[in-house]
Amino acid sequence: MYHNWEELERSIIGCKACKLCQNRTNIVFADGNKNADVMLIGEGPGADEDRIGIPFVGKAGQLMDKAFEGLRIDRSKLYIANIVKCRPPNNRVPEKEEAEACLNYLRNQVILVRPQIIVLMGSTALKNILGQEYGITSARGKWIQKKEILYMPTWHPAALLRDDTKKIEFWKDFKKIKEMAEEKKINILKEI
Repeated sequence: MYHNWEELERSIIGCKACKLCQNRTNIVFADGNKNADVMLIGEGPGADEDRIGIPFVGKAGQLMDKAFEGLRIDRSKLYIANIVKCRPPNNRVPEKEEAEACLNYLRNQVILVRPQIIVLMGSTALKNILGQEYGITSARGKWIQKKEILYMPTWHPAALLRDDTKKIEFWKDFKKIKEMAEEKKINILKEI
């Protein structure tokens, strides 16, 4: 376990724990507020994220930001990370060994952030965090409590690019997240 952000970030810089390091341009560590009460976890970086070094800046991230704008959610008040920190080739799903190689970094991020709510975006995030027995189709949109953290599984924003019908469900899920944040007196809204 790492005791502070500097230790954790320094430890990941030269990471060669799996084969994803071979083709990466940047390690995509995270984005947002390190003291956030709401944390988002996705699958892994795409080409744009690998090039820039920030999660959710490509088409899927832009679509997510558009939804946030409509709901008045301030992205800078969230903490956003991924299961893997390096881009899988051709945007494929991370292999079990690749996910396992990165999960300790992610666990440390969760420990340091100490969020009250974690949004699991997509099947990869859901299965790696809560377990293989969960399926995104049946779990999405439902609150799951584990210890003192509330989890909300939802679609990965990339799924919305492939299936328009999922946009409404994604919107509804984030509306629930916004309402729960308000109930818990967590401010994730943009200032007017």
